Amino acid sequence: MKKNEHRLFLIWRYVTLFVLIAFVVTVSFRLFFHSMRLEESLIRQNAPLVFGNVLLLSLICCLIEWLLRRFTTDRVVRRIREATARMAAGDLTARIDTSDLLAASADYNEIARDFNKMAEELSGMQTLRTDFLASVSHELKTPLAVVRNYAVLLKNPSVTQEERLEYVEGICRAVDRTTSLMSNILKLNKLEHQTLISAATYDLGVQLAECMAAFVELCESHGIEMEADIAENLIVSADPELMEIVWNNLMSNAVKFTDTGGRITVTAWPDDDWIQTAVSDTGCGMDEKTGRHIFEKFYQGDTSHATEGNGLGLAMVRRIVDLSGGEIEVDSEPGRGSTFTVRIRRDSYAAE
Repeated sequence: MKKNEHRLFLIWRYVTLFVLIAFVVTVSFRLFFHSMRLEESLIRQNAPLVFGNVLLLSLICCLIEWLLRRFTTDRVVRRIREATARMAAGDLTARIDTSDLLAASADYNEIARDFNKMAEELSGMQTLRTDFLASVSHELKTPLAVVRNYAVLLKNPSVTQEERLEYVEGICRAVDRTTSLMSNILKLNKLEHQTLISAATYDLGVQLAECMAAFVELCESHGIEMEADIAENLIVSADPELMEIVWNNLMSNAVKFTDTGGRITVTAWPDDDWIQTAVSDTGCGMDEKTGRHIFEKFYQGDTSHATEGNGLGLAMVRRIVDLSGGEIEVDSEPGRGSTFTVRIRRDSYAAE
């Protein structure tokens, strides 16, 4: 039905074009002959020839227009329609070949290139979605398997009370890890769809000191030394709740990857219109490849500590820093520790 309607539309369009061209050519001949003041008998004698020329010129013009459309506009439009049909059917690999298209259809070529760019973005999003679901499934599989194994062991009537408590503790740890994973996924999903933050003016140094205080006991229990070198009057304009997530994640990672006898240092200082904060540790460090992927969701460069996290913390840190209009970078070498440096803009009035 649609093809028939399209064919009728084309026929009607070319008939209209033919009549319009014939009319213009006829009027042109009429004005030409009128200016020459030819005898009426001569005009009548040559009328059939003139009429034939009018038809021939009209047909030639229509043919030229048809050829131009076929090898310029229609070719691009046909490819666009085929690609969009494939995309609508779920084929995200659909692309429009623009290598042999003529420059006469520049506007349509631009549409085709924009379509290809959109298709690449959608394909990338689909890949990320697939990877995300696979990563979530993998992260959930481990604690659920732990819960099941402990539950099976608890069914054994010969289990002692001490073993029973140990199994229950294992189940609780697995449930806590699953809860933490779900909580971080929800937080990250909210951050990824968030474009504005509730900025407030506050002293970043005070916030850093409070966050460090929460890790003092943990560091002491691990035999880790914690130092601070924080300048005064570090007034920033940011969301304090979100920035607290940043510092807690960076300090938690520092503790996790630093061995007994190591040291964690938190430094903050003003730098023109910025406040720079560095969280350094003397832990295991990371290679260049790990450093390039460390802010990706579910990425864990050191699998020996995989049970202590879910690979979402640094992804949240990067997103929060981006929302705050700041920057974050990591400097690390294997065996020499890591330094995460966050740059947040100072409050404009405080900077003066």
